[in-house]
Amino acid sequence: MASPFRWIAERRERGKRRRGNPDGTMSLKEHLYELRHRLAMALLIVTIGAIFGWIWFAVRLGPIPSLGDIMTGPYCQPELAPFRVQFPGETGCRLLQTEPFESFMIRLQVGAAAGAVLLSPFWLYQFWAFITPGLYAKERKFARTFVFFAAILFAAGAVLAYWVVPQGLQVLISFGGDQFITALTGGKYVSFVITMLFIFGVSFELPLLVVMLNRAGVISYELLAKWRRGLIMGLFVFAAIATPGTDPISMVVLALALTGLFEMAIQLARVHDKRKAKQRVDEGWDSLDDDEAAPFDYTPSDAEGNDPGEKAAENGKAPEPVKRVNYDDAT
Repeated sequence: MASPFRWIAERRERGKRRRGNPDGTMSLKEHLYELRHRLAMALLIVTIGAIFGWIWFAVRLGPIPSLGDIMTGPYCQPELAPFRVQFPGETGCRLLQTEPFESFMIRLQVGAAAGAVLLSPFWLYQFWAFITPGLYAKERKFARTFVFFAAILFAAGAVLAYWVVPQGLQVLISFGGDQFITALTGGKYVSFVITMLFIFGVSFELPLLVVMLNRAGVISYELLAKWRRGLIMGLFVFAAIATPGTDPISMVVLALALTGLFEMAIQLARVHDKRKAKQRVDEGWDSLDDDEAAPFDYTPSDAEGNDPGEKAAENGKAPEPVKRVNYDDAT
């Protein structure tokens, strides 16, 4: 096993070699070492987040309630009080533990999930730092925009799910009438809440996927407008299948939220296609013959998106002529 001093020396040496290459190129072995380092750092950050979540589960952070109170909040709503069973001498609102290690596993599971979400910018940065040297400037900008809106949509979906859970539980519990009493176990309840948060958060990413496909030219606004009714019907079917409970409230809320987000995605696609059509008219692309070359700018750029000709002009040098490659039919 390599000593820590040897590992630090190897990391420093690889950093020197990488700084010596303007394009950041590395050998396959160096890429594997870099990937191992990034994965180890991400795992360390997730572990720190799990420890923080474990402590937060039972401790209030000033005005912020404890993680355990946040998780049991939907179940302890006053609207559900008539449906909850109260054992003799019991005060407050508590979940039922039926296995010796059930509460331990719940605290570990919830704490690790909360810590990973809170520290997600730090461990996601490790993967970003490994991938970004191979991306162009425009690609990095697009990736940052995508991650930013994806995080916002996921958080919005999770917040909506947390608001829907009490109403869904009230409907589900009331189905039994007077023939059943309700004493939810901790494991079943926490799994239900986490599943709802995850499903709503991931579902809110679907409209962003539509926008990406439209930007890539895969789906046009005309096609989306033509499929609008079918898409809305599909969203309601998806909501009915995706939600873990059978209550109509969570299904309808998820379907309506997705319908609104998809309509926004369709309108963004309309604006994008309209701008692209105007650009085609201004550039005269539609008036070109089939055997005529498109008037594209063939000036190469570096990984940062800079024009080498502009750099040469700034340094007082003449830019090198750009050679366009002529491909034959076989190529």
